[in-house]
Amino acid sequence: MASQQVHSGRMSIRLACDTFVISQTCYRYHPKLSTDNALIADWLVRLTQNQRNWGFGLCFLYLRNVKGFTWNHKRVYRIYRELELNLRIKPHKRLVREKPVPLVVPEGINQTWSIDFMHDQLHDGRSIRLFNVIDDFNREALAIDIDFSMPAARVVRSLDQVIEWRGKPLKVRCDNGPELISSVLVQWAAKHQIEITYIQPGKPQQNAYIERYNRTVRYDWLNQYLFESIDEVQDFATDWMWTYNHERPNMGLGGITPKQKLALAVPASTFSLS
Repeated sequence: MASQQVHSGRMSIRLACDTFVISQTCYRYHPKLSTDNALIADWLVRLTQNQRNWGFGLCFLYLRNVKGFTWNHKRVYRIYRELELNLRIKPHKRLVREKPVPLVVPEGINQTWSIDFMHDQLHDGRSIRLFNVIDDFNREALAIDIDFSMPAARVVRSLDQVIEWRGKPLKVRCDNGPELISSVLVQWAAKHQIEITYIQPGKPQQNAYIERYNRTVRYDWLNQYLFESIDEVQDFATDWMWTYNHERPNMGLGGITPKQKLALAVPASTFSLS
């Protein structure tokens, strides 16, 4: 107010200082801009532009511990606030996602089978593997083969056993596991004129039918019991698979069982439901 009265010509400096009760020394004082303050401001602006998710704490620690500046945190924070960097709105990080190939819905049995592996342990800690096979059309469980090791030759043997009573599929959908991209499985598929459809790496949703089935296996029984041997797990899996196919309603099928879905699609005279 004193400087305004002086600049307007209404009062002298002495009169203004007497009126507003300030000393003439205080009135005539002009603070000198510290070069350090300008340096601090420059560093803070650059840091917050390059590291948008950094707040004051990270900025101050970077300047002190990484760059070796000895500025007091109160001084740095005062400049941080004067620059209004504390009012920044952190932008949401958005990633561009590749659109996965849409999941094909089969219109009949044996058009597409899905296969996948699961892992678990016996009571003594030994690791076991489960090889699951389902028909995508009616989500029917066709096989659960269990062993300590499941190489490509064992996968082929399991599929041959299913084909003996079910017939061969047109396609087999799977991920890019080492057993499933091996020459053994590729040659077997070529021999039987079966197309192998590999999902895109990192896109398990493209194998959604069996991924959902694996979850059911996991939570319906695999996580609920401790098994002593491979034979014990295999016997339980075989019994559960019958219950799953014949008695467990499947929400993905509208609340009916896989065998009921199969009966609606295939006349009993041309396909056995046993």
